[in-house]
Amino acid sequence: QVQLVESGGGLVQAGGSLRLSCAASGRTFSNYTMAWFRQAPGKEREFVAVISWSGRRTYYANFVKGRFTVSRDNVKKTGYLQMNSLKPEDTAVYYCAADVTFAQSTMASESVWDYWGQGTQVTVSS
Repeated sequence: QVQLVESGGGLVQAGGSLRLSCAASGRTFSNYTMAWFRQAPGKEREFVAVISWSGRRTYYANFVKGRFTVSRDNVKKTGYLQMNSLKPEDTAVYYCAADVTFAQSTMASESVWDYWGQGTQVTVSS
């Protein structure tokens, strides 16, 4: 088992930046691929980004490419999502997720991720 706790959310103006953190505890964090999802009010949860256990592979949803950067520090057992050039449509609860397996073909599906954090609210004002 691994436990995930997100932090770093808040209120920011459009064009601003936030860095979300996902602190892991429990089993060896470096064994897990980590992903970020988000859920806006009235919408389904959607995939944002993923990073492999080594950090060498990253993938992003098209709507965040060039604005968001996913990273991780396996020594600190923490993952990060740096969000720049934020837009009002980025307003959502952001969740981190982890799993020992990874497949690019299914990474955007919620069902393949075994472990989830509780989420952190990001609000972008116009």
